[in-house]
Amino acid sequence: MADNRIVRYEGPGEVSVNDDNYPKLEIPQEVADHFGISRQAPHAAVLRIVTTNICGSDQHMVRGRTTAPIGQSLGHEITGEVVEKGDDVLFLNEGDICSVPFNIACGRCRMCNEGKTGICLNVNPARPGAAYGYVDMGGWAGGQAEYVMIPFADFNLLKFPDRDQALDKIMDLTMLSDIFPTGYHGAYTAGTTTGSTVYVAGAGPVGLAAAHSAQLLGASAVIVGDMIGERLEQARSFGCETVDLTQDASLGDMIEQIVGEPLVDAAVDAVGFEARGHGAGAHEEPATVLNSVMTIARAGASLGIPGLYVTGDPGGVDEAAKEGTLGVRIGLGWAKSHQFTTGQCPVKRYNRQLMNAILSDRAHIADAVNATKISLDEAPQGYRNFDSGAAKKYVIDPHQMVAA
Repeated sequence: MADNRIVRYEGPGEVSVNDDNYPKLEIPQEVADHFGISRQAPHAAVLRIVTTNICGSDQHMVRGRTTAPIGQSLGHEITGEVVEKGDDVLFLNEGDICSVPFNIACGRCRMCNEGKTGICLNVNPARPGAAYGYVDMGGWAGGQAEYVMIPFADFNLLKFPDRDQALDKIMDLTMLSDIFPTGYHGAYTAGTTTGSTVYVAGAGPVGLAAAHSAQLLGASAVIVGDMIGERLEQARSFGCETVDLTQDASLGDMIEQIVGEPLVDAAVDAVGFEARGHGAGAHEEPATVLNSVMTIARAGASLGIPGLYVTGDPGGVDEAAKEGTLGVRIGLGWAKSHQFTTGQCPVKRYNRQLMNAILSDRAHIADAVNATKISLDEAPQGYRNFDSGAAKKYVIDPHQMVAA
């Protein structure tokens, strides 16, 4: 029997569950070589995975829309139990259940000290910032597995205060690794506050998390746009207004029918580079969401952009899109004095507060995103269902630790 099992990318549209080695307390060779540091990681811990989620960002790789190589391990949304730790891990113990920010951060560099853990300078030879199981993100093993190694564990891991309470609320707490903080980051950086009207483009899990976050931040109206009816129904299930982007009416006209004017106070792009145009028979237009949210965001508004944009897209609609060069109407944004916030969410900026909101029953993110438990062996089917537009957030339970 294998020491570990892990989900891997096998080519466009295909993932598999493979035998793998039990993790060592070592960092990737490419990271050690580039930064001139030891592979040995006494600062690391090994986690037994409690839950690990399928993310829309994973789907970009699995669709073949990134430069991910065959065999790329998958999974950056991780919650786990400490089962082994290095000698330099001082404040965590075996048996602790922890949330893992998808950003890998050293806790030592200038960016980490400024709270910008999504662009840590010491964990990825290619560029600032790293993540588990993701292309060009440092070669760190993914967490859609039975076990995973977490570096700089004292800094990165968020320990839940009570084990039994954590397991009872695990379907909510599992969202702290990425989509809840990411959605919150989108809504917060869009300027959502008491009484705001908010438009969220995209009713996938991050969009739904942004919509729920906007409600927590006090929005008076949250409008979610998508082209998939099942996802719009899910948004309505927790009190959002919706617009069906398969309709030929303009986005501004549809918003006016809801809030009385064709503008909103805050806008969130939770779609990213695989965006499609509006209306019947719409085709892929990678800049369409960015341009549409500028159109309906009032002058002086902020735009939160948690949707993923990449520097390499083999499936791009043209040569410019293949390198991440898009036809964004920056002149419109300039004329309206818009502010834009892009990039990885710095998860540690928000995850402890959002944990407290979950534990005190103020946030019900699992309901908002329709969290659905599956086994590790069901991961390939989960990817297929998610890709077909299922209004579910698939949560993998490798060790059957999640109650029915």
